[in-house]
Amino acid sequence: MQSGRLQIAVFLYGPTRGGATRRGLALAQGFAERGHQVDLVLARRDGPLAARVSSRVRVVDLSGGLNPPRLLRGRRMRTRLCVPGLVRYLRRERPDILLAGSTAVHLSALRAHRRAQVDTQLVLRGCSHLSSVSLSTRRMPRPFQLVSARLHYGSAAAAIAVSRDVAEDLARVTSLDADRIHVVPNPVIPDDVAERATAAVDHPWFRSGEVPVILSAGRLARQKDFPTLLRAFALLRKRRPARLVILGEANSGSGRAELEGLAARLGIADELSLPGMVDNPFAYMARAAAFALSSAWEGMPGVLIEAMACGCPVVSSDCPGGSREILEDGGLGALVPVGDAAALADALEQTLEAPTDAERLKRRASAFGIDASVEGYLGVLRELVPGPAPRLAAPERERALPAGATASLR
Repeated sequence: MQSGRLQIAVFLYGPTRGGATRRGLALAQGFAERGHQVDLVLARRDGPLAARVSSRVRVVDLSGGLNPPRLLRGRRMRTRLCVPGLVRYLRRERPDILLAGSTAVHLSALRAHRRAQVDTQLVLRGCSHLSSVSLSTRRMPRPFQLVSARLHYGSAAAAIAVSRDVAEDLARVTSLDADRIHVVPNPVIPDDVAERATAAVDHPWFRSGEVPVILSAGRLARQKDFPTLLRAFALLRKRRPARLVILGEANSGSGRAELEGLAARLGIADELSLPGMVDNPFAYMARAAAFALSSAWEGMPGVLIEAMACGCPVVSSDCPGGSREILEDGGLGALVPVGDAAALADALEQTLEAPTDAERLKRRASAFGIDASVEGYLGVLRELVPGPAPRLAAPERERALPAGATASLR
């Protein structure tokens, strides 16, 4: 580190859709904008968010552009396969910080860091409620994630959790000491949120004078528990006119078909719209009558904060993660038990009848701005790196590519 300038490697699976990726990209850009040298280290370079990578950030492709066999293309397998490339990167570049940007890459980062034997400080970004992720899945290997966390997480220099609940869970189920776990909110709200909220929406249900729309957003996956939301909406629909729009798409599998089938059985197919992914969800949130989060677990639900930033009244499941923290124990929006469709329907009805003041919601959401989060992260990272004596750069650094270019470690 020279004159407070850090060399930071942000390690992600790839530029895929999802909250962890978007927050990781925002952090990388924020670090670079403040003059730090930033590498975005990826297990795969391609993905729908590749165009959002800042030109200030150098991309390091651990896959070397190789296209693995189908059986090796899964997220967990790809991250395991990139460990040797990550070891070579750490030995060659010797960054001050390796920030493992999501739960999906934690174990690969820990393995590579241990093998590399460098003085790089490894920091784990805790963006998921680990015990819920591990135990609330049908995949057999996942419960062993807790065993691995207990065995290996202690070798990290620190963890930065996105919410207090996630931090407490990390302290409880991993080998990390509590004093090495820090809480820094997610970088969620961009500076131009007000402008983006006023953009046009190409959906007939959001026109003035139409029936009130309940909005939700997220991957069409088990974690988000959209079936409970559909059942709640079916109950609400018996009491008053309303429509339901869910933004998002399934990563794989039959998530969309299952929801459409359930909607047909509940008799709400004509009042449900699944537009898929949209470029500007803020415009939808600003026009919705209420936003509903039905998740079984979260880390820090960014969509809930985004809706509040647009002044949209919110209702949330009281799930593990940051919902209760965001809503100040229910003071800014109703909290209902996970999986309780009747309670969710009641809360939505009450919210439609007596919505929370929009300015209160916006003020609360402003605490999750990108700038504040980036500064919070840097405050933790600076404490981990010895200074102010200049570091000797690795010899290979002289041949490194400029920011915005791509390096291959294959």
